[in-house]
Amino acid sequence: MSSATPPVLSLRNVGKTFDVQGRRIEALRNANLDITRGEFVCLIGASGCGKSTLLRIVAGFESASSGEALMWGRPIKGPDPTRGMVFQDYGLFPWLTVRDNIGFGPASRRRPRKEIKETVDHFIDLVGLARFADVYPHQLSGGMKQRVAIARVLANEAEMVLMDEPFGALDAMTRERLQDELLELWERTKLTVLFVTHSIEEAIVLSNRVIVMSAGPGRIDSDIAIELQRPRDVAGAEFNALRRSLADKLHSHHAKVAA
Repeated sequence: MSSATPPVLSLRNVGKTFDVQGRRIEALRNANLDITRGEFVCLIGASGCGKSTLLRIVAGFESASSGEALMWGRPIKGPDPTRGMVFQDYGLFPWLTVRDNIGFGPASRRRPRKEIKETVDHFIDLVGLARFADVYPHQLSGGMKQRVAIARVLANEAEMVLMDEPFGALDAMTRERLQDELLELWERTKLTVLFVTHSIEEAIVLSNRVIVMSAGPGRIDSDIAIELQRPRDVAGAEFNALRRSLADKLHSHHAKVAA
């Protein structure tokens, strides 16, 4: 990372402990990470390695027990619309239409009605849901709900999008289609994305960098640049060499935890 380019996000020796029924559980230890504007970074690791805990600290839903989490050099002290969160279960308001879900953030900040309409129309078009603007979430497929969730974050002026296994509940074909759509959206908007996934293939398809986490307690083990040309060929030799390398790292972590 160039010293002339300040990071959007900086984690400095971030640790997190929880008290569970009188026991102290260390979920995260000494996490250090810088992400610059426009990067697409994926976090992978075994269940319980601290991926979601780290993401929740960045979102401001949890506070670090030690170290510091900074956005643009300022401490993260709580949730903020500049860091938008997209969940696996969509998190949409079932009583609001697609249009009203997407416009919820700007409306909450009392933006002028004309500005809200223009913002909502822009992002509805961006995610290809103009035909469904006035329907409710229960009338949408899983993939369409996730598009609404992404558009809602973008309409709320997010500078960084945090995604916690957003495609994990979708079938394989829908997941692949949404990966393509997310990449197209990222390339058009140059958003900064931090994306948690269990899928090694998904991480390589999407990201500029893959952060590998190990468990017990959660640590950042490796930071690997993905320099494959886009669009990426999942059947290609380079892709599969990377997949094997990352799988070996994860399997070695499983073996250490099991031992």
